[in-house]
Amino acid sequence: MTSLITSRARHVAVIGLGAAGLVAVRELRREGHTVIGFEREKHVGGLWVYTDRVEPDSLSVDPDRTIVHSSVYQSLRTNLPRECMGYSDFPFVTRSGEGDPRRYPDHREVLMYLQDFAKEFKIEEMIRFDTEVLCVEPTPENNRNWSVQFKSSSGVSGEEIFDAVVVCNGHFTEPRLAHIPGIESWPGKQIHSHNYRIPDLFKDQVVIVIGSQASGNDISKDIATIAKEVHISSKAVASDSYGCYDNLRIHPTIYRAREDGSVVFRNGKVVFADAIVHCTGYKYHFPFLKNNGYVTVEDNRVGPLYKHVFPPAFAPGISFIGLPFMFFMFEIQSKWVASVLSGRVKLPTEDKMMEEAIAFYTKLEDLGIPKRYTHFLTDPRGNPMLGTFKPEDAVVISQSDYFNWIAKQCRCTYIERWRERLYNVAIKKIFFGGDSYRDQWDDDQFIEEVYGEFAKLKSNQDCSS
Repeated sequence: MTSLITSRARHVAVIGLGAAGLVAVRELRREGHTVIGFEREKHVGGLWVYTDRVEPDSLSVDPDRTIVHSSVYQSLRTNLPRECMGYSDFPFVTRSGEGDPRRYPDHREVLMYLQDFAKEFKIEEMIRFDTEVLCVEPTPENNRNWSVQFKSSSGVSGEEIFDAVVVCNGHFTEPRLAHIPGIESWPGKQIHSHNYRIPDLFKDQVVIVIGSQASGNDISKDIATIAKEVHISSKAVASDSYGCYDNLRIHPTIYRAREDGSVVFRNGKVVFADAIVHCTGYKYHFPFLKNNGYVTVEDNRVGPLYKHVFPPAFAPGISFIGLPFMFFMFEIQSKWVASVLSGRVKLPTEDKMMEEAIAFYTKLEDLGIPKRYTHFLTDPRGNPMLGTFKPEDAVVISQSDYFNWIAKQCRCTYIERWRERLYNVAIKKIFFGGDSYRDQWDDDQFIEEVYGEFAKLKSNQDCSS
């Protein structure tokens, strides 16, 4: 399917300069394109820029609210080791004499890594900071071009025409909420994890935390240091189960909330709670995108998209980087987009791309996987799907298969064996490593091998320089 044709430089807009946008800018420029990045904040880093500000609407459901774009809580640490988070030619290693030296560092360390990356590759010179994108739409004169309308924090508005737009605006701003029968008349306070920063608000209170994924686990334990009781509501436990340790209680999902302040769980337990914290994830949200309803978000599936990146009818004029959320995935997607835009790599026809997108969605439906897990690339229950499909199957689901498929298209190096191994070990630690999984590692020899690979990379880069 891949073919090489005459290379062409294009004028490209990149929306959002977090981990996805930064590497997209770099790869686009490496391919010879002219690039302008639009970032609504004053700094690069996106998700990883911490602020203690929160939104006035604690559930973030008011469409007219003042939006705070950070969702990082003060105690947040990565749930993957730094080594497998870094870009291929810019390893995320410990900083000598400063920062957080832990293998699972805090959010500040990730931000510093991204800032170092931006500095190393002179990315900031291509960014318009404090500038919000208001509208992205095909130009009426030529639907192969795209109009980007924007407004700076000082109130200056503008419009510019681009050959292509790469959307990297992230998906940790628009919260998803749990559906709880009777919640409208429940008198307690509610907050989404988007607006959680520190546990002080919950001192000596009885708190229910909905969700047991990364943020739910972290926040429930954070609150438990100061609260009277914390009750975790999890889809991952049986409807008749109940667990208890220290001041933490583990329940199945909530059956209903009552006017008297009580909450009934499906295991029959009744809790009179002061607060509910929704650690229930986020919605993909593109309020600036105007495309006559072609690209939609339905139960958190952004589609139709070919391989999570290109809308068939608009490809390659608009693309999405970062729907599957992983630093090294951002990089290979960016290489693909850059090479397609230059003409080095050719996409299938619109009909073929649509056919493959529909086949992928059908396969997910046949497997019983809800739409909201479309962009996970792994089994949402935590078990990698590697091996579920034969190599000749048209549908790609596992992260490594997806990565290597794209690498083949743009003739890039496949995912490093050490990175794949490290990632698989880390995922198992998340689900089976206990509460202290971040601080326990029993394979120092393997980590030495990883840093040996980093040393080889640096030596090759020095020789090239």
